[in-house]
Amino acid sequence: MGSAAGMQHTLGGYTYRTFSTPLPRVRSAVTTALGRMAIKIDAREKTENGERIKARAADREIEIELESLTPRTTRMRSTARNGLFMDAATATEIVLQTEKALGGLKGET
Repeated sequence: MGSAAGMQHTLGGYTYRTFSTPLPRVRSAVTTALGRMAIKIDAREKTENGERIKARAADREIEIELESLTPRTTRMRSTARNGLFMDAATATEIVLQTEKALGGLKGET
């Protein structure tokens, strides 16, 4: 597996994690993780170096940014907001569930 367990960083409600995995595989794992958590994806948009996924769970607005650092390295940033307040616990759980989903993907590099 191309990722080490438990190596995320949280700052001000933003949770960051870099995976030694190509962006398409991380995107697939994020989709799986959100599905497991019953979080509905509202939108996907391309960014300069990757993709932004917007989702919603109850009263929380969730945003996940995936940035391709190299062809085999992807940085993930997860945020969950409840109005003006950041929900670091939910943002962190999304990253942890993505990591778990990556472990279950076949053919990971």
